[in-house]
Amino acid sequence: MSVKEEILKMFEGSRGDFFSGGELASKLGVSRNAIWKAVRQLEREGYQFEAVSGRGYALRRESDVISAQGIKKYLGRTAGNPDIKVYRTITSTNTVLKEMASEGAAEGTVLVAAEQTAGKGRMSRKFHSPGGTGLYLSILLRPKMKAQEALFITTAAAVAVARTVEEVSGKQAGIKWVNDVLIDRKKICGILTEASFDLESGELEYAVCGIGVNICPPEGGFPEEIKDIAGGVFDAPSAGDVKNRIAAGIIEKFMEYYANLPEHSFFEEYVRRSVIVGKEIVVLGKDKPRKATALSINQNCNLTVRYDDGTEETLSSGEVSIKI
Repeated sequence: MSVKEEILKMFEGSRGDFFSGGELASKLGVSRNAIWKAVRQLEREGYQFEAVSGRGYALRRESDVISAQGIKKYLGRTAGNPDIKVYRTITSTNTVLKEMASEGAAEGTVLVAAEQTAGKGRMSRKFHSPGGTGLYLSILLRPKMKAQEALFITTAAAVAVARTVEEVSGKQAGIKWVNDVLIDRKKICGILTEASFDLESGELEYAVCGIGVNICPPEGGFPEEIKDIAGGVFDAPSAGDVKNRIAAGIIEKFMEYYANLPEHSFFEEYVRRSVIVGKEIVVLGKDKPRKATALSINQNCNLTVRYDDGTEETLSSGEVSIKI
């Protein structure tokens, strides 16, 4: 690791505690000038330090910058020791991680970004990914499963996100079938799982689960086309180590579900958090929109609906979207 990465690991492990330049230099075997340069570089990246003569430097507790070191300090044993790579800006965490997967990257590799310039949503939609107010991450998986079972990755991720943002914010989080996490009826998270599979066996070669979370609304608000449906975990920028906590919580909970994916241990909570079962919805398929009542979600995470004419249909996520 570089000097910057080494001292960031120390600061993240003891936020609010002071380290003198001499102490840091001695521990890392470098000059005080190298420490000073590393601190200045971290400040340019957005980290907030307090410097006191005779005491040294302390990373402020309210500093909210994403880092691998900051995420890992919140991870428990379930997540193992994932290879986490953090970017200030990236085209798309999913796109880049798929390229890495095709080149042999290991399962559990995680890409995290503070901004995406080409974020992706379901059905080829763009995913608004501004810098400073969002968290965007992708996890590489190499599961032994059929391609049609990949939906369980998405639904498990939705539960992991809902649980995490609820713990961090104290606000109730629901799930709109199949992959949107909502707070106060506003979408705060979208999930996109993309996969490559073997045509002969029908099994996945790898899957990349991408998760985008709106921590708070961007300055000036969300774009016109999504302003009525999008929201943030918080209404305004929140002081504290929020982004790292949310990233770690999602990774930890998702990997716990993933380790036992065949048991579908997430399923009951996925259904319990549904915001549409029993509600009137609009089914947006290839034909014109149709009003329906959402009846139930089955063990395959497909949605059964009843249309106004009394007919019923079981929908898969690849066929339709819904509106509430």
